[in-house]
Amino acid sequence: MTTSSANPTRLVSIDAYRGLVMILLAFNGFGILEASRNFPASEGWQTAGWMFEHVAWRGCSLWDMIQPSFMFLVGVSIPWSLAAQKAKNISTGQGWVRALWRSFLLVVLGIFLISNNKPSTDFSFVNVLTQIGLGYLVVYAVAQSSRPLAPFVAAAILAAYWLLFALWPIGSQELAAQLNLPIDRQQLAGFGAHWNQHLNPAASFDRWFLNLFPRETPFVFNRGGYQTLNFIPSIATMLLGLAAGQTIREVPGAFPAAIRLVLGGVVIALLGWLLDITGVCPLVKRIWTPSWTLWSGGLCLSILGLFHFLTEALQKQILAWPLTIAGMNSIVLYVCYMLLRPWTAASWERHFGPNIFLMAGPALAPILQACFVGFSFWLFVWWLQRQKVFIRL
Repeated sequence: MTTSSANPTRLVSIDAYRGLVMILLAFNGFGILEASRNFPASEGWQTAGWMFEHVAWRGCSLWDMIQPSFMFLVGVSIPWSLAAQKAKNISTGQGWVRALWRSFLLVVLGIFLISNNKPSTDFSFVNVLTQIGLGYLVVYAVAQSSRPLAPFVAAAILAAYWLLFALWPIGSQELAAQLNLPIDRQQLAGFGAHWNQHLNPAASFDRWFLNLFPRETPFVFNRGGYQTLNFIPSIATMLLGLAAGQTIREVPGAFPAAIRLVLGGVVIALLGWLLDITGVCPLVKRIWTPSWTLWSGGLCLSILGLFHFLTEALQKQILAWPLTIAGMNSIVLYVCYMLLRPWTAASWERHFGPNIFLMAGPALAPILQACFVGFSFWLFVWWLQRQKVFIRL
């Protein structure tokens, strides 16, 4: 982990996009999902709540875009990291040592955070930090090439991962009964059944791999269907980010680079959508299917392109200032979100009274609580920025 007191050259569009992701997370979706449950008869509230909840299996909501955006931006940042290493005369070997250390820290921190409030260490590898840590070295290796390899490596990974699932035997009802799988598990029909929840190759891998670690009870399935092997296709997500970062650095002019990102993102997202609707590969975030990788990665490209157009081409950085503050210390906000939300909410009630979140009525209390807590975290990273302190892995 590095603490920098110097304010290095940063691309505002990257910080702004990262900040948007972290604001959504730190503010816990502004409490909209929890508030929507107090208005069960309102179609508008139910639609808004759906946007801030992970879809059960196939499909995509706004909340599902948090993790791919986080991972995508890791790839985007690598060209700047390599340029900084070169400017500091850091050797290739030293760079690899740093990359190995970063990968290790990400996995350890992810396990530490996901084990919070658990009776013992939860050796789970589906947290966004552990997923990045597991795949980071592959992305770092591709970034070393002087040739634009990222799109080709990403395509090869996705094709191989699709083939793994497509050739894997469809799980039977007998196996489901033997494993005592929940009856409400997500199941798809026809060819899509190769990607059924708990009965796919990634789930089978986890029934072996996760039981190699000390556990209170043997691992059978992840309730949400998330799998360790998700890190393999998510490498492609980071590689799309790497390609985007290389495009921004190499294409002269902010406007042409923004146009390439937006249009390229639309094409890639449409390809992922077509794979889903044609039945070739269902769009499932929880097991990071190739179609999901393309769909979400394409959206990430377009969003980054729009931020790049706003902040770099139009030079309207001031409009993204609150997001930029959050993006500069994203790891701090993430740790605060994972560890300090209950304590921060309790502190507000302790010092300002138990009714502090009830000012707009009980039905809207989740929104006020999420905003007060999130704003507390934002003020902290603003203070860090004013002190020129940037904490990163």
